[in-house]
Amino acid sequence: MDNSAGVLFLIAGAGLALVGVLALTGTLSWFGRLPGDIHLSRGHAHFFAPIVSMIIVSIVLTLMLNIFGRLR
Repeated sequence: MDNSAGVLFLIAGAGLALVGVLALTGTLSWFGRLPGDIHLSRGHAHFFAPIVSMIIVSIVLTLMLNIFGRLR
C-alpha cells in the first residue's frame, strides 16, 4: 500500500463517522422511509426492502468515487 491508499482509508473512516453522527442526531430519520421503499408486515413477519434509499446511496457513492478518481 502506498500513501494514497492510507489517505483513502482516512477519508472513508471520516465519512463513516460523519454518517454515524448524523444517524445519532436524527438527521437521517428520513432514510429508509422514502416513497418506493417497501415495508410489509403480516402478524409477526416483517419484510423491508429500501430500494429507493439504496439507489440514492449508489448514486452518491458513484459520484464521490468519480470525483476522487479524477482528482488523483
